Amino acid sequence: MYVPPAFAEKRVEVLAAMMRAAPLANLVVWTGRGFEASPLPVLYDPEPAPFGTISGHIARGNPLAEADGASALAIFMGPDAYISPSFYPTKRETGRVVPTWNYITIHAEGRLHLYADPDSLLALVKKLTGHHESARAAPWAVEDAPADFIAAQLKGIVGFTLPLSRLEGKWKMSQNRPPVDRAGVVEGLAAEGCDTVAKIVAAHMPRG
Repeated sequence: MYVPPAFAEKRVEVLAAMMRAAPLANLVVWTGRGFEASPLPVLYDPEPAPFGTISGHIARGNPLAEADGASALAIFMGPDAYISPSFYPTKRETGRVVPTWNYITIHAEGRLHLYADPDSLLALVKKLTGHHESARAAPWAVEDAPADFIAAQLKGIVGFTLPLSRLEGKWKMSQNRPPVDRAGVVEGLAAEGCDTVAKIVAAHMPRG
């Protein structure tokens, strides 16, 4: 990934927090037929150090389910927003501004390991479900469904782990603009009204 120094984020704890906050990753693998890619909900585990592991499951019919041992890239996308030149106070002074896009993305690389034993798959889906249901007032649990139904569903998936050998983040948040323009972007995004994503982008903007 092209990452100018001003936009580089190398702190693993910051990258981990964003992967947990935006857990739908596009998993990309090169096969003999070309690239295969699928968006998959994943879990992040900080072990083993320094970069940790992501895990999830794939439908058996997905070509990725045949990619055991392949090099893989998981792409996480955080909040993003269009940045209008009209946000910049310097526009009124020089006019030398152009539109851009602010965004957060993380590339996580490793070698894909697949498994299909029912006990491990059941543990995985319980962990995934528990992670996403825990904050709900009435969380759903795997045990709420009939055991034979869950057993049949598990036959349609394979689990994967991706121990990470490389992890890089890009926080393109107007760091290359002067403080007055960064403040203008925060104000401009906040004024976009009901666009929640724009407000999230503004919250990630550096101040000063």
